Amino acid sequence: MNNIPKHIAIIMDGNRRWAKQHNLPIKLGHKEGAETLKKITRYANQIGVKYLTVYAFSTENWKRSEEEVRLTYVIT
Repeated sequence: MNNIPKHIAIIMDGNRRWAKQHNLPIKLGHKEGAETLKKITRYANQIGVKYLTVYAFSTENWKRSEEEVRLTYVIT
């Protein structure tokens, strides 16, 4: 436990790809990503990580359909 970093950064990527690989709607990939992030944040807090930076929405994401962009905000 002495080697716990004070700051961890996460780049969320692959939610759409995960959904497609599992033959699921893209929105379920985003939902699964959000649930995974919740687990990570809770565990990071438990072990004493002070700062968690999450890059979850890139400028490229704005090129997706309006429905998917809106959905991403609702889930997170």
